[in-house]
Amino acid sequence: MFTLFSPTHIATLCVIITLSFTLITSYRRSCENTKRTIRISLAFCCLISFPLHLVLTKFSGGSLSLENKIPIHLCDLATLICGAALITQKSRLCELAYFWGLAGTLQGLLTPNIQSTFPSTSFISFFWNHGFVVISALFIPLALGWKPEKNAMWRVFGITQIYMVLAMSCNFLLKSTNYGYLHHKPEQATLLDLFPEWPWYILVLELLCLLLFTLLNLPFSTKSRK
Repeated sequence: MFTLFSPTHIATLCVIITLSFTLITSYRRSCENTKRTIRISLAFCCLISFPLHLVLTKFSGGSLSLENKIPIHLCDLATLICGAALITQKSRLCELAYFWGLAGTLQGLLTPNIQSTFPSTSFISFFWNHGFVVISALFIPLALGWKPEKNAMWRVFGITQIYMVLAMSCNFLLKSTNYGYLHHKPEQATLLDLFPEWPWYILVLELLCLLLFTLLNLPFSTKSRK
């Protein structure tokens, strides 16, 4: 049974922090060929996240719900976006990777919605997914030197609204899914437990999202640069 902030949970977070620091510092000190290898390797770890989840679950004899067979959760989409951003280094993809990775996926690392602890396949696939998204979200600005363009925060916030409509539509049509946790709160203890009940917690999420995006954009603002 997974326990929040247990020694296993804290050790896993420490591994992710250490890996982030190691990749960023190694990239900065490396030659161009090594830099490319690090960047592509990190992208590969992101892109295989969802297939890895499917394979681990199958070979462990576990079963997949409909919700876990389709990568519509924000963190699943974020891994694909992070992988594409690292390969192409396109600014629009980097925007999504940065804001979604640190505003959304980081919360998942701190309050995971899982039942089993290490070495279960659900534990490994969850922290692989969320860990590499957060690592990538830090790597893109700190190693690649990317900076968000003007209005990037609002652009990502608008795309987030589109995602919410898509996720809520899927939840309504498929009945048994809870993409984006927009149908009900997770069964595992999360930060959502501090918010009002459905549908009011969705409004709180919107406000929190806007606040976090603003904080993440602050280091790149004109005044901050000066």
